[in-house]
Amino acid sequence: MKLIRFTASWCQPCKTLAKNLEKAKLNIPIEVVDIDVHEEVAVQYGIRSVPTLVLNKNGDEKRLVGVKSPEEIEEWVNA
Repeated sequence: MKLIRFTASWCQPCKTLAKNLEKAKLNIPIEVVDIDVHEEVAVQYGIRSVPTLVLNKNGDEKRLVGVKSPEEIEEWVNA
């Protein structure tokens, strides 16, 4: 299982989501991709807005867009 957080340095909601991810009780690695620095990765994943979380779980890909609470993130990851 792998979680990718797409973000940008100028994005205030991204900063809020980062704080909420720190509070969430997750036992998985989180890769952070700045869309301005790694534009090719954002294009590869078809990212249209930030913040976006992409979870690869058992070969399936799930996405969560926007700011979510730590509890919402935990529920989404564990669903």
